[in-house]
Amino acid sequence: MSISTAFRRSAFLLLTALAFGAACPAYAQVTRPTTPVYPPPAPLATDTAAVDQVGSNKEFATPTVVGMGPSKGVVAHLEGLANFSVKTDLRDRDPAAKTSTTAVKNRRAFIKGYIPVWNHPHLKVILGFNYDREEFQFAAPDNSAFYRNLEDKGLKTLGTQLAVIRPIDEVHWFLGRVKGELNGDYTSSELTIPDYLKVSGEFFYGWKRSATFSWGVGLQLGYTFGRQSIYPAVIYNRTFNDRWGVEALFPARVTVRRNLSPRTLLLAGYTVDGLNYNINLREKLANGLQTLIVRETEVKGRLRLEREIYDFIWFGLEGGYRYNYSFNAFDKEGNKSSLFSLGGGTRPKIISNSLGGAPYAAVELFLVPPRKFLKKTASE
Repeated sequence: MSISTAFRRSAFLLLTALAFGAACPAYAQVTRPTTPVYPPPAPLATDTAAVDQVGSNKEFATPTVVGMGPSKGVVAHLEGLANFSVKTDLRDRDPAAKTSTTAVKNRRAFIKGYIPVWNHPHLKVILGFNYDREEFQFAAPDNSAFYRNLEDKGLKTLGTQLAVIRPIDEVHWFLGRVKGELNGDYTSSELTIPDYLKVSGEFFYGWKRSATFSWGVGLQLGYTFGRQSIYPAVIYNRTFNDRWGVEALFPARVTVRRNLSPRTLLLAGYTVDGLNYNINLREKLANGLQTLIVRETEVKGRLRLEREIYDFIWFGLEGGYRYNYSFNAFDKEGNKSSLFSLGGGTRPKIISNSLGGAPYAAVELFLVPPRKFLKKTASE
């Protein structure tokens, strides 16, 4: 089944569930959550930090605050964009040339999971995994060998991460995470880990000022802005009252939260996402190159609804506008560097693309701890 077919079927099923939930009187009644209803949540689909996902403790500080949604254990996500223009500078020939086309398909899907492997008041360890896939189709792929090489090619990301949160006392906390991903168009028969491995990580030191306010400062190493780089970041989680709050990992993500009820959340804000793929070309470029690194950075303005379907099953609907900051291809062999060399060297830019903005829509299904389990945990 293609990503497009799965997307349409999942969207229909989840929209039906939303209509049913809206018609149910038990869910239609809006209550004001004055106490924590759920353990702190897992990161959102575009989040890079894995904060405490396994529960709160009154004696030790954590990055999370009252009012945040349910903890996500497994997440399945499907996303599609409307058609958008692609303008390309071909620097693989002399003299350089220009061409263009329209992307008639850009679909993304991923599944993520988080497992609490250690859950003590003074130390929490979370193991995570993810599998992502992205596909393109173009109206005129014959306009460029670059288009033909991306046409219907499965760009994959297979990753694992380890997150550690270390509460120090009632106020101070540490958070660290390291993540390794295999990014590219590989198959199991041709996979060589050094060629596709991307490593990222982060470290934060923070303060829990109250049950409704926690913040921290730190550094992130990753590909959010295209090439591997280190940049400062701020975690800012605050609940202002029973209805409104802010959840931010600035500059990568800022979200305003509206608690409609204990079972319904409305979120609005922006995310900055970075993608980085190693690609073996089926057709050589004009200069003979057969391997490229494709770097993409995009900014999304988004509106998101999360709602409980039944006990431990939730869904999310998200829509917004995607602005593409960069989508360029570099010579993979142009300047080899060590695994931890920041930026991956000054590689020659072979293909320069300008992608038009486009609206997007996404549907998501995720599992959370059952209420029976939460009640049992609270009583212990």
